[in-house]
Amino acid sequence: MSKRLFDLLLASLGLLLLSPALLLVALAIKLDSPGPVFFRQERVGRFGQPFRIHKFRTMRHDPQGTGPQITVGADHRITRIGHALRGSKLDELPQLIDVWLGRMSLVGPRPEVPRYVSHYPASVRDKVLSVRPGITDLASIEYRDESSVLARASDPEHAYIHEILPHKLALAVRYVDQASVWTDIRLIARTLAAIARG
Repeated sequence: MSKRLFDLLLASLGLLLLSPALLLVALAIKLDSPGPVFFRQERVGRFGQPFRIHKFRTMRHDPQGTGPQITVGADHRITRIGHALRGSKLDELPQLIDVWLGRMSLVGPRPEVPRYVSHYPASVRDKVLSVRPGITDLASIEYRDESSVLARASDPEHAYIHEILPHKLALAVRYVDQASVWTDIRLIARTLAAIARG
């Protein structure tokens, strides 16, 4: 209950204080390329319940969803404004809406698409999905430049499933075992510091 109240308070405050900046980013996206402001994609939430995440759109609009679900290196689908949003992590801010709605938390294991959740080992799946997914977590900090890491792999999809994803899950399990409001505050501080360092 204390974690949910913490999330609700900070998400409400964040949406209120950041609303002018969010509107400016939305306008920049509309002027930069055709398509919606938000990128909405199905992710797997708490207890395996699917939801559609809110992110600022950073790629060319693909209504058919035919592209790969991971971003590798300087992906040609990324728009001009998208590069700036990804580098600063501003594309993640609309997830405050998902936190406010109770689908996500400020801190928790990052929500994956169903395709990659199907690769979760049974031994950790229930634990990782026992908490609300978060905007940031240990893996978000460690893999802040994940697309560049994947660009160096001969088979990015294989590298993600068999190398990166298992490490992310181990970090997620560690978070679930240690979760508290104070843990969340420390991880939020570490995330902000990592963004400030660029």
